Amino acid sequence: MPKLKIYNTLTHNTENFEPMNTTIGFYACGPTVYNYAHIGNLRAYISQDILRRVLKYNGYKIKHVMNITDVGHLTDDADTGEDKMEKGAQREGKTAIQIADFYTNAFKNNLQDLNILEPNIWCKATEHIPEQIKQVQDLIDGGYTYETTDGIYFDTTKIKDYGKLANLQKQELEAGKRVDIGEKKNPHDFALWKFSNEQEKRQMEWEAFGKKGFPGWHIECSAMSMKYLGDQFDIHAGGIDHIPVHHTNEIAQAESVTGLKPWVKYWFHNEFLIMGNEKMAKSSGNFITLQTLKDKEIDPLSYRYFILQSHYRKQTNFSWDAINSAQLGLKNLRKQIRNIGPNALTDPIIEIEFLKAINNDLNIPEALAILWSAIKENKVNLDTIIMFDKIFALDLHEPDTKIEITDEIQTILDERQKARNEKNWSESDKLREELKNIGIDVDDTADGQKISQI
Repeated sequence: MPKLKIYNTLTHNTENFEPMNTTIGFYACGPTVYNYAHIGNLRAYISQDILRRVLKYNGYKIKHVMNITDVGHLTDDADTGEDKMEKGAQREGKTAIQIADFYTNAFKNNLQDLNILEPNIWCKATEHIPEQIKQVQDLIDGGYTYETTDGIYFDTTKIKDYGKLANLQKQELEAGKRVDIGEKKNPHDFALWKFSNEQEKRQMEWEAFGKKGFPGWHIECSAMSMKYLGDQFDIHAGGIDHIPVHHTNEIAQAESVTGLKPWVKYWFHNEFLIMGNEKMAKSSGNFITLQTLKDKEIDPLSYRYFILQSHYRKQTNFSWDAINSAQLGLKNLRKQIRNIGPNALTDPIIEIEFLKAINNDLNIPEALAILWSAIKENKVNLDTIIMFDKIFALDLHEPDTKIEITDEIQTILDERQKARNEKNWSESDKLREELKNIGIDVDDTADGQKISQI
């Protein structure tokens, strides 16, 4: 049986997957719920879903935890700017809690539309403030911090291997020198806890460290992941944009608190979705939501199929031509599967090749190619396709789905069969178009006419 291999950002190598425990601890950075997730964001969750499904396919038990960032994520990674949740509340004239609840539900609906498995545990930052305060206090007690007028900061010069995930090179600056870094001692230092600005009214703030304030973005993930998965665990996932700042700072916090290395054994990152010449991002306004696709009559699973055609570590270019092509491709795949006869057999080599592909750093494009080839060569049956679809999650075969054959549809089918019997091909084609106009596709097989929903 081919062994599962995944690319580990920490070591920059593709490695055999060797879990730490019988149940795999899997933490994924969830959304900041101040706006809708765009389809670039959703690529990350599709990639993570594939990883989880491949792990399960290999027989592993998984404890999957995902956070909801509903406080503390500032508009600038350099610990400046507005809190995104507060900004979202101002934009829509609602409370921060209302904003968080609305966009959390919207995100969960996106997951459902895309057949993405929900995590075993959802954890909101605002519901884990005591854990975050405790971790900040532990870092203070350990001598890793300093205080400025606007917060408590982690001193990155206190650890020798800071930035190992991203291969960052530290820039040493004279203590207190201000070179576009405010009161920070070093450019890579980051906020663990921010003090509220007395001149601004915040909806989300807590009393801690002698002042009102709120947590930094990075502390929430290390505190919550360790609460549910322990001091060390197997997998931490996110987009590649998290590598140089967010995930780097999580590692610094967690390993300084526990003294254990590595904090996480495998780091899993997906590449960007590109639109035009730049990554899809809310900050630039260069983004499309899943609802935008649905409004244009694109099935969300066609977007999932589009994403699965590229390896998760490869940049993918989005275009309307490409997504429309993916939708046609998925419809054709389902159509081919519907035409598989009940007596079809699966060549055992197909299953071996499929497992080899998915276990080779989640090579889903190759796995899809194997399925297509097996269908064309009549080497796969429906049971095997259903098994493969536990990875793809594209609803490739739904045996219980039935089309109601109305009197109108039956009349057209009867007339078409008569035309075919009489070899009146022009009339047969005309009647096929009539069926298409009412949403029915028809295929001619050895067993007669087979219909499906368009």
